[in-house]
Amino acid sequence: MTTQPLSHPPGRLGRWAPLPVILAGTFMVVLDFFIVNVALPSMQSRLHASGSSVEWVVAGYGLTTAVLLITGARLGDRWGRRRVFTIGLALFTLSSAACGVAPSPTALVIARLAQGAAGALLMPNVIAIIGVLYAGADRARALAAYGMVMGLAAVSGQLIGGVLVQADPAGLSWRSCFLINVPIGAVAVAAAARVVPESRSERIGGIDALGTLLVTLGLTAVVLPLVEGRAHHWPLWTWLSLAAAPLLFGAFALQQRRLAARGSTGILPPGLLATPGLAAGLAAQLLFWCGQASFFLVLSLYLQQGRGLSALHAGLVFTILAVAYLATSLRAPAMTLRHGRRVLAIGALVLAAGHLALVVAVGAVGVGGSILALVPGLVLVGAGMGLGITPLASLIMASLEPERAGAVSGVLSTMQNVGGALGVAVIGVIFYGALPHGIGHAFELSVAALAVVLVGVAAMTRLLPGGSHAAAAGAPSAAAAEVGS
Repeated sequence: MTTQPLSHPPGRLGRWAPLPVILAGTFMVVLDFFIVNVALPSMQSRLHASGSSVEWVVAGYGLTTAVLLITGARLGDRWGRRRVFTIGLALFTLSSAACGVAPSPTALVIARLAQGAAGALLMPNVIAIIGVLYAGADRARALAAYGMVMGLAAVSGQLIGGVLVQADPAGLSWRSCFLINVPIGAVAVAAAARVVPESRSERIGGIDALGTLLVTLGLTAVVLPLVEGRAHHWPLWTWLSLAAAPLLFGAFALQQRRLAARGSTGILPPGLLATPGLAAGLAAQLLFWCGQASFFLVLSLYLQQGRGLSALHAGLVFTILAVAYLATSLRAPAMTLRHGRRVLAIGALVLAAGHLALVVAVGAVGVGGSILALVPGLVLVGAGMGLGITPLASLIMASLEPERAGAVSGVLSTMQNVGGALGVAVIGVIFYGALPHGIGHAFELSVAALAVVLVGVAAMTRLLPGGSHAAAAGAPSAAAAEVGS
């Protein structure tokens, strides 16, 4: 990473003083991806929101984050990483407040779109700031702290959301899940100007506005009809929108090739997909993350609207999954060093087995019976996630030259968020389409579909780099790629 000197030496303020400030931003962005899950039924009932609005609350956040992540990194290189991080953090705090006071489903969705865009300014500059401030063993420690904060935010999100909704402070209910960001964000914004040094890149790439527009339109052309089509009985515009998506993506690919031919920098690094195994790795990343947000969504709706659990009790059920995730994710890096891509294949299959176990359990107990019937499936799901997330990023990064790792990390994060948005849209079609036959049946069909996708991911691992030494080389960069994991 080539940078200009820091605006003031970090030693003056303490070498580690900037880290908790930037990680506070990381925690909020990841937390808000997961905290909404147990709050969705309360949002839906109190705002009289439709199913498609609920989907947009989740998918819209991932969509705007996905399409602007690389642009956020480029803006940091050009204007200053601390400056763009601070702007992103301030906008995230303001949009969180807007979510918390939203008077209607439409206002909430718009605020969530703004939240995702702000998160895209913030997140890539956290990694860039860590890369500038720390080197060697200190960088490894900082990246480990970054990964730990993301993991804690992800696994605790549902429980924190459940506690807040159940406690109902000042009668705010689900609104407190967003408003809790406001004081934290305000303190972090004030601290960033004092303790985070400024840095820029000496080699500043251009901002690919046309590429960003084309990929945004392409993704919207897919997600919009999938989310809205069922509620409107699939009118003509939904099919025209889906038909336009390949044309928009084709125009994007052509535009990126033209930029590369001229020696200019686009969203995709030149020759990216020519790297052996990388195209398969990006496809595996997309498919794997299609199942994460969508699973949390349908599980939350099943537990609360189907089984009648409170937000707190639903959050406690999620902790079963979270404990299994933590147990296997701590072992996954060492297992990947020893066994390579087989760990990812096993993780995907364990996750698929967990989904199928839940299908069998819900088929037996429906929306009644003991919640203990779900425990084996939830444990397998959590264990599979823990075995899949870190190895997937590590194996993809393993085949890259060091100078390309940063750019590909951004593409990996983009594919992760695109997968989350697309997964919610597609599984939403299945879930809400089957809902007239009962929420248990809708949950079974949705989770069975996710199991099929994960078997496909397991099969795709054969196309990834497989050597354990390669996975070791990719491990540090992999931590940077796990945005929102």
